[in-house]
Amino acid sequence: MTLVADSSIEHFGFFLVPGFSMISLAAVVDPLRMANRISDKELYTWDFYCHHDETITASNGLPFSPSRKQNDIRDLDTLFVVAGIDAHQANDASLLSWLRSLKQQKINLGSTSTGSLLLAKAGILKNQRCTIHWENQDSLSEQFPDLQVTGELYEIDRDVMTCSGGLAGLDLMLQLISLKHGESLAKDVAEQCIHPAIRPAYDKQRMDLQLRHHAHHPRLLKALELMRSNIEEVLTCQEIGDLVGLSVRQMERLFKSFLSTTPANHYLQLRLERAHHLVLQSNLSMMQISTACGFSSTSYFSRCYRKQYHCSPREERLSTHT
Repeated sequence: MTLVADSSIEHFGFFLVPGFSMISLAAVVDPLRMANRISDKELYTWDFYCHHDETITASNGLPFSPSRKQNDIRDLDTLFVVAGIDAHQANDASLLSWLRSLKQQKINLGSTSTGSLLLAKAGILKNQRCTIHWENQDSLSEQFPDLQVTGELYEIDRDVMTCSGGLAGLDLMLQLISLKHGESLAKDVAEQCIHPAIRPAYDKQRMDLQLRHHAHHPRLLKALELMRSNIEEVLTCQEIGDLVGLSVRQMERLFKSFLSTTPANHYLQLRLERAHHLVLQSNLSMMQISTACGFSSTSYFSRCYRKQYHCSPREERLSTHT
């Protein structure tokens, strides 16, 4: 992205999708406010947009009203789509057309969390590197196989910015502040946020496995990583053991000691968790989800899913749409 290196005020718009994540919004708005206060200058201004100019509700139940009408884009430099877990249901053709029109008018576009899905549906992410919340990486890649979906905290590719959500939005905005107004101001804003280390884009979205599982055995950690990264093409316990240098019996003892489960059960849980995310956060068919999560048939997938979540995947999806 090419940023104008002058002192003019930069105007941001934040398009709020119903059910958007409050932490994602705060992470991209508050750094702008702090930059203004610390510099004692109006470097940034911003407005909130909502589809059809209607009041919408965030995921935590708080209502938000637009501060500008959707057709008012005067002096708008950048628009961020701020979304949450229901972004896949925001499939309004007029919204996608509006986003494309902003692109055509040379307005920079960005997204936080699942907002990347709407940019993809609008055709804005074609031939661009992009990222999204880790829960949605697989569903985005499945629905748009031609996209260059990464696991980065954020991506800046020419005039399009995508962010994985949560506090990653803070790191993205600090980077933008640094590029336009200098590293010193960005660090001052970070300190105000009690954010002592500005994370680079390539930092991890997810917690390290050894912290998550309180496990420090290197071969166990390697086995866990192999399971996490091989969901569609499922490895056998023997194959995992061979790759990490453990017998199946040794691996079973380690899993029982550190995770209180068996390798097979832990692997199944990982696959079901991913399936759960795809059921709730994508429009993929049950057959596509079953295949993407390494199940040999949709009937076996449905049985495992019901045992874990006490309903079938179809029932779960229907319940979220009523």
